[in-house]
Amino acid sequence: MYEYLSNNCTCTYVLGAFVLLWVLVWFYRDNLEITKVSEKHVFVTGCDSGFGHLLCKCLDKRGFRVLAGCLTEKGADDLKRATGPFLKTCILDVTSTISIQKALEWTKKEVGDKGLWGLVNNAGRSLPMGPSEWMKIEDFQSTLKVNMTGMIEMTMNFLPLVKKARGRVVNVASVLGRVAANGGGYCVSKFAVESFSDCLRRDIQNFGVNVCIIEPGFFKTQVTSLEPIERELHRLWNQLTPEVKESYGDKYLDKYIKIQRLIMNTICDSDLSKVTNCMEHALLAVHPRTRYSAGWDAKLLWIPLSYMPACVVDIALKLVLPKPAKSV
Repeated sequence: MYEYLSNNCTCTYVLGAFVLLWVLVWFYRDNLEITKVSEKHVFVTGCDSGFGHLLCKCLDKRGFRVLAGCLTEKGADDLKRATGPFLKTCILDVTSTISIQKALEWTKKEVGDKGLWGLVNNAGRSLPMGPSEWMKIEDFQSTLKVNMTGMIEMTMNFLPLVKKARGRVVNVASVLGRVAANGGGYCVSKFAVESFSDCLRRDIQNFGVNVCIIEPGFFKTQVTSLEPIERELHRLWNQLTPEVKESYGDKYLDKYIKIQRLIMNTICDSDLSKVTNCMEHALLAVHPRTRYSAGWDAKLLWIPLSYMPACVVDIALKLVLPKPAKSV
């Protein structure tokens, strides 16, 4: 009996020592950073505001040669005024093949033979969001063109430059790419970002290129601004047929908007650096992670929920969302 207990204690100590060693090695590897940052170029899309704007300023301070794709001249001017002389901007619409090709030719001239160290696909849109039945096909397409097709086209065009530098592709997904919590093109597109990134990572891992996925929770950006969300919900409601409106009931829209306000005001985080810190790590780390979850709601709510059985998620959302007038 004593020998049995002694052997069990020995196994426990060995296992504990192994786990501790593994944790220490992981932290050591995770904190290793690349060198010669000032010689590396990073292209970021969607830099007019939000995550992209802040990331460019952070990378510029780090010494990277930042190439920022902005949708508007005003966004480009605002960014240039807030950064140093080594950050350069171009006008980029990721839904336009011509615009992407112009940005690619400009980037080739900027990076020369060094290639492109990082491509950050950050550009995105969220609206319209709402019940799936309220959408027309154009409502899905407007979001998918930016978040999915635009991201894929940017990646496929810029990939040869990234391969030349043995660099990184950083794709911004969302916790709503893990849990489909509402209708519209946003969740669909972010699930697509997840799957495309996984496929790409496995296809090009032998070329020394890393593909990282950023999964932000809810943050206070233009994407989560209540005014456009409510405006789009009213537009969707007004385009419904009388029969569909009747099935939901006259009070459904107001109840749905109140829930959106509650969610956005309760869980939206104003600290955007929680997301840009993940992006920076993906670009700076010698051994970048495959996935980064940013925000307390991502880590404590959405990611754990994504591992639950579908029925659990269904019940949780059913309890949160308003009940239609003619529901079963």
